[in-house]
Amino acid sequence: MNKRFRKGCADGCTGITRRTFLADVGMGFTGLALSAILFRDGIARAADPQTLWTPPDGKPQFPPKAKSVIWLFMMGGVSHLEGFDPKETINKYAGLTLPQTPYADALKSKYFQNGIPNFNVGSSFPILGLQAGYQKDKKCGIAVSDWWPHTRECMEDIAVVRSLYTEDNAHTAQFEFHAGKKLATGACPTIGSWIHYGLGTLNENLPQFVVLGRGMVSIAPNDIAHGADYLGPEHAGITLDTGGPPLAHVHPEFPLTAEEQRAQFDLIRDLDQSREIEYPHDEILRARIKSYELAYKMQASVPEAMNFAQESNETRALYGLDNPATKVMAERCLAARRLVERGVRFVQIYHGGGNVACGDWDSHTDLLGNHTKLCGAVDQPIAGLLKDLKQRGMLNDTLVVWASEFGRSAGSEPKKNNEPYKPGRQHSPFGFSCWMAGGGIKGGVVHGATDEIGFHAAVDRHYVTDIHATIFHQLGLDPRKLEIPGHRRLDIEVGHPIKEIIA
Repeated sequence: MNKRFRKGCADGCTGITRRTFLADVGMGFTGLALSAILFRDGIARAADPQTLWTPPDGKPQFPPKAKSVIWLFMMGGVSHLEGFDPKETINKYAGLTLPQTPYADALKSKYFQNGIPNFNVGSSFPILGLQAGYQKDKKCGIAVSDWWPHTRECMEDIAVVRSLYTEDNAHTAQFEFHAGKKLATGACPTIGSWIHYGLGTLNENLPQFVVLGRGMVSIAPNDIAHGADYLGPEHAGITLDTGGPPLAHVHPEFPLTAEEQRAQFDLIRDLDQSREIEYPHDEILRARIKSYELAYKMQASVPEAMNFAQESNETRALYGLDNPATKVMAERCLAARRLVERGVRFVQIYHGGGNVACGDWDSHTDLLGNHTKLCGAVDQPIAGLLKDLKQRGMLNDTLVVWASEFGRSAGSEPKKNNEPYKPGRQHSPFGFSCWMAGGGIKGGVVHGATDEIGFHAAVDRHYVTDIHATIFHQLGLDPRKLEIPGHRRLDIEVGHPIKEIIA
């Protein structure tokens, strides 16, 4: 036996660490790699008091109804009143302040009194009438704004949840919707990273959590709304670009044969693994090892997945790919379909982030101009995605989620001084909408309701994490079993599946 080891045992086994012993007996790269694997799998942690916990095995915990998720997130706050929850009542009281209407008690509601402090919705804010008309879908009778005519054609496949609320009135609500916690509590894993962590890969050559578009990086560093925090960087979203080369530096700087490049990656892997035994808790090192290997595989697979040249003219027209107004969102939605088709688990699409500090959809002024333009940019591509998935038979096991950080209030911003003014709406954290389609979700249904002016979620209220819980359920995951030692979440952070919309 090694002398250091015998001396340590004589002194109470304090002269050697477990990893040093494993390195000594491993003898070379083979032993180093073996000991790293043993540590990762928990075999070398027998004395750890947390050994009862085991990491996910990459398999659903019960039979799933969906395999992949496409998460469509509109940055800045989309109006639910001119969206998927139109309220004719506000036309009747347009121009009046809330206390001048029969709905003055909205400010006395327990939801308001116990909700967000200092929310600026005083009696001086006049009600703004609907800025767009609406119609009911002919097949299932769901009322949808005229700003969303293409999506309205898909309502037979959509479940609208009209009774969401959040606890953040600022634009950090986007983080609350993605992570289930307020940004002030610090970084924590987001919905895409949890799914990446909980489920195994469907394609070894592609990342399992892809991000298309930009979040509002002004509110937090490092695109925190698709980060993984304590789950480790290997579970964070990988941003791809649809407007140019999909991934920067994906090709070697100098020409290399496949054999030469494979040899380089093998050497880097061996060197990294030789250090992993000394630093078994270094998540960055572990993620780097995996990222090098994935990068090698992605050199061919990502450009192929993001190449639209092989798509038919009919498909291009369906998404609006050749229309300058819809081109950006069309590229992201079509890329999402192609990525999911190739086995990517979670595709997160942002729209309206990165251009302004609050997100493009933040229409405090000129709601009419703002939403006319932005809805026109995303409505056809989103509907095209749903129709394309359905005709390919992919909607059965692909869950599509459309959401925004909050809605817009019936009350408008007051006119300031003598400046030219086009009315817009305030934030609406107390009641707003999102919708889900495919992946075992009922189609043609509405769940929950806001009050008659769309102020409060009044019937079957759901905190935003209930959307998370519904996604987990459809993927066959129990979020409680995904917890790791030292990071237990509260009930409200885990959420509850919305059973009424599950088929």
